Amino acid sequence: MSQSPSPVVSPSFGIETVGMDALIVRLFDAIDEAHMPWILAADNALRDRFGEVLIDLVPSYTTLLVHYDVARLSQREARQWVGEALRGLEPASTEAGREHRIPVWYDDSVGPELTRVAERLGVDTDEIVRRHTGRDYCAFALGFSPGYAFMGMIEESLATPRLKTPRQKVAAGSVGIAERQTAIYSMRSPGGWNILGRTAVELFDRERDEISLFRPGDRVRFEPISREAFIEQGGDTTPLEER
Repeated sequence: MSQSPSPVVSPSFGIETVGMDALIVRLFDAIDEAHMPWILAADNALRDRFGEVLIDLVPSYTTLLVHYDVARLSQREARQWVGEALRGLEPASTEAGREHRIPVWYDDSVGPELTRVAERLGVDTDEIVRRHTGRDYCAFALGFSPGYAFMGMIEESLATPRLKTPRQKVAAGSVGIAERQTAIYSMRSPGGWNILGRTAVELFDRERDEISLFRPGDRVRFEPISREAFIEQGGDTTPLEER
């Protein structure tokens, strides 16, 4: 499933203060899948250096948010520790992330933008499915709702703006695209992405040891399945209402 990322030179990092007890470490200025090995390496290095003083560490597209115990560490010391942790940083293995295969039922009833995107490109819906399932996607960051992973990059021809008017309700498991990213709605929520289909895979489960299925750096590939297979997997076929 793995794809070779484009080469990236070693990043030079910057540190930004975002609160009394938090710093943002910026490694890059632009989103690129090839940056993830550096983000993951920085994540590991910072966790090792801060240890029990670390309250939370949130990796994202180009940055890492470091939240530390201000009662045990001053901001000056925190900045010093960041520098020490990232000195001589080497990228993590491109195989560091886990691999996931996500079965998706692509259909207009649960993916109302499937036909719209196809019409915009002058192709049939099967071609949209082929393009969306034709590559691996990198999970860049978690956010918006628990278990929701922002993934990319989708084929450039599929890049589609967000809906002008977001829906009030998007079903859990809905698979959507926006610009050059793709994502799965982890729970029922409002949303403005273009919905192409739905999966029965549960992305967020408080009963699991690791409550979120995805982590930054994971690789995801979507696989088309039939309505019957979707139902067998426990999928909800209730149509997604139009805006």
